[in-house]
Amino acid sequence: MSLETEPVPRVPDVERSVVDDLGHAHDGIIHVSARFGYMETPDVPAALAALDPATTDGHLPLDEASYFLSTIELRRGTAPTMAPWRKRLFIATSHITADAAEYFGLPRDRTIIMGSHIEV
Repeated sequence: MSLETEPVPRVPDVERSVVDDLGHAHDGIIHVSARFGYMETPDVPAALAALDPATTDGHLPLDEASYFLSTIELRRGTAPTMAPWRKRLFIATSHITADAAEYFGLPRDRTIIMGSHIEV
């Protein structure tokens, strides 16, 4: 699934999602693109629940679905990419991010977060 934020306040429900079978119909693998306006809070489970079962090869068992998110942790490196005070400020502001699982409306007990580190 991919999410897009559109340059409009709200996206009508009928224009919210597009389902692609990735070239192999009825193999059980699909890609869903969901569009949200910049004034909307993305609700991934609600967007998936609103999909027509005819486009998804049947009913999606959302009460059993697992969700995967990625995160990047910034670390101060030794490379002279920017002034030391700017590195500290940049890294400090990176910690003031919203909780992605909560933001997307994902159930905590079925959300897996994978991360990596980048030096700045």
